Amino acid sequence: MSRIGKLPINIKKSVEVVINGRNVHVKGPKGELSYDLQNDISVIKEDSILKVGIVSETKESRELWGLTRTLIDNMVYGVSEGFEKQLSIHGVGYRAVLEGNTLVLSVGFSHLVKMPLPEGITAKIEKNVITVSGFDKVKVGQYASDVRAVKKPEPYKGKGIRYVGEHVRRKAGKTAKT
Repeated sequence: MSRIGKLPINIKKSVEVVINGRNVHVKGPKGELSYDLQNDISVIKEDSILKVGIVSETKESRELWGLTRTLIDNMVYGVSEGFEKQLSIHGVGYRAVLEGNTLVLSVGFSHLVKMPLPEGITAKIEKNVITVSGFDKVKVGQYASDVRAVKKPEPYKGKGIRYVGEHVRRKAGKTAKT
């Protein structure tokens, strides 16, 4: 039995959930998302609670039970509260600028790196901290990961783009001959 799949999903008053056959559509103040259910998974709406269940006891359905519950819970939370990830830029001369709907990074390459923002994602830049926010957790995490991949933090001086709170293990480097 999935411990996560058994948990009910509480729906806030500002969120509207519509179940049409195999499709779950969630609409809230921040946006709207939908998810197509797998064949062996069912969702039941009772007042302000969603319950995710399995139709047949197969290995695949038990694997997808907790995943489906978590994805729907993230959708409900995202359209009401939203998600955000913060990245910090470390390095002399490294900076980020927002030009319209494009994030422009200057991180030590001979050229500027331009990254267009996907639909539903917003970015803010304060000092050397980039805040990526949106209502779809998958898109926010993927875009933040793509920005970090432009210049990962290196282990000798720690220069690069990292998540706020991420610890970078530093190496000692070469020692001088005595």
